[in-house]
Amino acid sequence: MLFYTRKEEGILRKFIFKDTVKNKELVLPVTPASFEISHGIRVETINIHTLGDVNIAGYGTLASIKVDCLFPAQSYSFALSSAGTDPYKYVKAFQKWSDNRTVLRFVVSETPVNIPVLVETVTYSEKDGTGDVYATVSLRQYREMTAVQTSDTGSSTRSTTETATVTPETYKIEPGDTLWVICRKKYGDATLHAKLAAYNSIQNPNLIRVGYILTIPDVSQL
Repeated sequence: MLFYTRKEEGILRKFIFKDTVKNKELVLPVTPASFEISHGIRVETINIHTLGDVNIAGYGTLASIKVDCLFPAQSYSFALSSAGTDPYKYVKAFQKWSDNRTVLRFVVSETPVNIPVLVETVTYSEKDGTGDVYATVSLRQYREMTAVQTSDTGSSTRSTTETATVTPETYKIEPGDTLWVICRKKYGDATLHAKLAAYNSIQNPNLIRVGYILTIPDVSQL
């Protein structure tokens, strides 16, 4: 593991873990020399008769992050002055967050990194007889899934009282779907997402439930 020294502190970035529920934050006492975060989509390869393999672009993947940490047992010139000399207070904090499934906000100062995460694992050891603790914290990006209450009665009433010139189709919401994306695919106009939500008695167009069956009417009925 490599870490910056205090003489480089002018360019140091802070690695911050914020517990927004309890309004507390933890800053790593020694800044790691590097970090890496991936961003991308899931690509599925299917084989089509007479054509061969075809790559189909899916939805965005969630980031996996690993951070190598040094928790000092004594005052070092390269550690934050507020770090203290109890390395296991940091270990216990990450263990508690992991056990409690706490959603944290992971921030790296002066970068775009500011994402919700869960602590998947914390692995730690002592190596050199100094009492310092070397740890690797594994994080997984968190995506909230919120159940939305809808009125099936309202939907059925609408369908029986309105006469459609085109029989509406249905669409089962899949992981990663948003009404914005669905409207762009079905109507070619993503800005219709609020109207599609209202048609399906969805109170918040930004919150949809995986597995819910949407009714996709003709655009003239929205």
